[in-house]
Amino acid sequence: MKKLLQILALSLATLGLFSIQSVQADSGSKVVYHIDDAKSQGIKGLRNIRNHMDVAPNTQIIVVTHANGVDIMMEGAKDEKNNTEYAPLISALKSRGVQFEVCEITLKNRKLKKDQFIMEAEFTPSGVVRIGDLQYKDKFAYIKP
Repeated sequence: MKKLLQILALSLATLGLFSIQSVQADSGSKVVYHIDDAKSQGIKGLRNIRNHMDVAPNTQIIVVTHANGVDIMMEGAKDEKNNTEYAPLISALKSRGVQFEVCEITLKNRKLKKDQFIMEAEFTPSGVVRIGDLQYKDKFAYIKP
């Protein structure tokens, strides 16, 4: 009887382990995208993120912008090369769960106001600190397009 209970306990533990692993696999990974130059990273970065979500839709993605990267988040901003507006691309990604953050130090240094940004923008006190914290404390992978 003791042997039967041991086998049953081991079987249940194994099933539990597989269930936990399955939940972890379904939860997706966590990635921070770092954008600090809208001209060279804007469209490319947004396309990378769209492709990322197409292949791995359960990924938690946070986009942190600072310096000239905040320009993709400004009302009416467009890619200069092909005249594509950033806002509809960002809105589509936001609807899929992607979070977009703008560095408040950049706002101060460039004398920008929060009301100049699209409604999808969230704000963080420091873009660089946020990226570091996401990587170190929250175990986010780092991608700079």
